[in-house]
Amino acid sequence: MAVPVGGEHSHDAPVPFDDRGLSYGDGVFETVLVRNGHPLLWPYHLRRLMHGCDRLGIPRPQRTELEAAFSCAVGLQVSKLIVTRGSGGRGYLPPANPEPRIRWRSTPFEPQRARWQEGIRVKVCDTRLARQPLLAGIKHLNRLENVLARQECDPSLYAEGVMLDTEGWVTDATAMNLAWFDGQQWLTPPLDQCGVSGTLRAALIERGLLFERRLHVDELDAVEALCLFNSVQGVWPVASLHQGAQVWRWSPQALPLARLSEPAQALLGYSHAPRTGAEGWVSN
Repeated sequence: MAVPVGGEHSHDAPVPFDDRGLSYGDGVFETVLVRNGHPLLWPYHLRRLMHGCDRLGIPRPQRTELEAAFSCAVGLQVSKLIVTRGSGGRGYLPPANPEPRIRWRSTPFEPQRARWQEGIRVKVCDTRLARQPLLAGIKHLNRLENVLARQECDPSLYAEGVMLDTEGWVTDATAMNLAWFDGQQWLTPPLDQCGVSGTLRAALIERGLLFERRLHVDELDAVEALCLFNSVQGVWPVASLHQGAQVWRWSPQALPLARLSEPAQALLGYSHAPRTGAEGWVSN
């Protein structure tokens, strides 16, 4: 373990040339918000990581190996954990008895609080997400579609980019999940064909605060409020969404937003809510 200056700590020893994560993106990762050694939403992160390993046929790592990433965290940090299948195999064919490789790094973090109140400007990306049910939902290391989409979003103009699948269904953003208000409840796209099933998304669905429904890009005119969210940044209300000359606008202070944002922010410790129950910090 290395402990660099500036509050960072890591286990990021060099990865050999034949590591399958480096060669083929053969692995999974998690990005976890950690507050004074407590990994928030950790049960959800752990469940998704283990599910991803199972889906790819990678032996599950020991929980204690993963949780070593949080032991030295002080204050508010973000820990990124990467699990690859390890080395070996011939071409794409994995080794019969893989030995997974784990790497992680934790760095100090400060959320972009202004975006919680002011909202953000986003665009609909031209890059589409390919439909592949076998990989849908898991956070695997092959994220080239997201990389291409993010390059479309000039950071001086757009905070994020909304991604559609190849059939025009709204799926998520490049690094966040998406939800909209239909006048009665908050909805989010099902991610059974593509996209990443976020951990904050899972927690909100489990608490009955968010429900799944498909949304086509042609139906955006009927949306009463729109937001992006993830387990690190919390909830960002969308003030405007741009697709060529078409612009959709919403008020960042829309009344229904609090029904989703307040419990979501509390789950991440971004409020003064007690540390118990649905509003508290979720740790292991």
